Amino acid sequence: MSRRIAVAGAGMAAARFAQQYRAHGGDAEVVLYGAEPRGPYNRVLLADVLTGRHDPEAIALPHGAGTIVRSGCEVVGLDPVERRLRLSGGESAGYDELVLATGANPVLPPLRGLHEPGRHKDGQRYGHKGGLKEGVHAFRTLADCARLAEEAAGAERAVVIGGGVLGVSAARALAALGLPVEIVHQAPYLIERHLDERAGDALRGHLAALGVETYPGNRARALRGGARVTGVELAGGHLLEADLVVLACGVRPRTGLAEAAGITVRKGVVVDDRLAASVPGVYAIGDCAEHRGTVHGLAGPAWEQADLLAARLAGVGGDVRYTGSRPMTRLTAGALEYAAFGEVGEDVPGTDVLRLSDPTRGSYKKLVLRGDRLVGGILLGDLAAAGDLARAYERDDPLPEDPLDLLTTTR
Repeated sequence: MSRRIAVAGAGMAAARFAQQYRAHGGDAEVVLYGAEPRGPYNRVLLADVLTGRHDPEAIALPHGAGTIVRSGCEVVGLDPVERRLRLSGGESAGYDELVLATGANPVLPPLRGLHEPGRHKDGQRYGHKGGLKEGVHAFRTLADCARLAEEAAGAERAVVIGGGVLGVSAARALAALGLPVEIVHQAPYLIERHLDERAGDALRGHLAALGVETYPGNRARALRGGARVTGVELAGGHLLEADLVVLACGVRPRTGLAEAAGITVRKGVVVDDRLAASVPGVYAIGDCAEHRGTVHGLAGPAWEQADLLAARLAGVGGDVRYTGSRPMTRLTAGALEYAAFGEVGEDVPGTDVLRLSDPTRGSYKKLVLRGDRLVGGILLGDLAAAGDLARAYERDDPLPEDPLDLLTTTR
């Protein structure tokens, strides 16, 4: 029998691994086991599917000729000693190497009234309905996207709970469909993990121009309504009327499969510089993997990990090791665009800050420098310099004598 590489998961990291493995000439049988009813697709583009800019087929991802994709066939059990998988349909399958690419699940906030009356909150698996009150949606899969688009067509007002990258993307998409949208965000400004306060405020202005009102520094504490949501109650008592609510409160690595099999898990499945887990023959990449204490949760690092592991398992990687990623987050949607990377705080030791702001045009640019090296940056409203800055940051290249030249690059 030929060597078999099983991949638990059929998302972005899994597809990239399979494609690169074939590109490197790997000759093992590669099987992707995915819980969703369709093959791999680009999750980053879900907001564009919601607006109708892309149809679902357009965001499908290549996964290499000869790769077997078992859609709707989730890995639900793992025996790392016998090297066998238990699948959701009841069958089992063997493997020689296993790649855990199980991704992450959306975090459901602790809100009163989140679930349907009389239904236990864990009564159904996420991805079907999850027992959520009617009109309340997570936004993680194409199935979520289809349900949200269907309800948005008849909705009058929407509230997005969470003002991170996903929440801003969802709000922008709903506004493009003609809905009045409000964002409730617990942090003091939007996308606080990647932006600073000035950029967050500038982003708030961009959203307002699109018809999106934001409430930073506010916490949602309850959903109103019986079987169907009618509003979102804030901690201060204020009520936002809504018949459509999107939950964008972050994600949590899916580690249950690994944990039940005795594989070391902290925040994610712990891997070393070879991306190997704590038991022989098992690796982890993407949103479920924790490397040197970090779970990246971004597409860029997931693909970097997939590329490296594919080369290693195809026998062409030599002793190459994964030492971490320097990712950039980016959103481009008409007039709303930003890119951010690295350390962007005001108090990073030993650094200087270069900042340009144009309130009239709604643009904001910031570089955090340590000597002639770039350690972080934000571009909002004008991404002309994003490519040059990303390359300098990723490669740790020295900057020009006058870094201001990078910020004044024109299209």
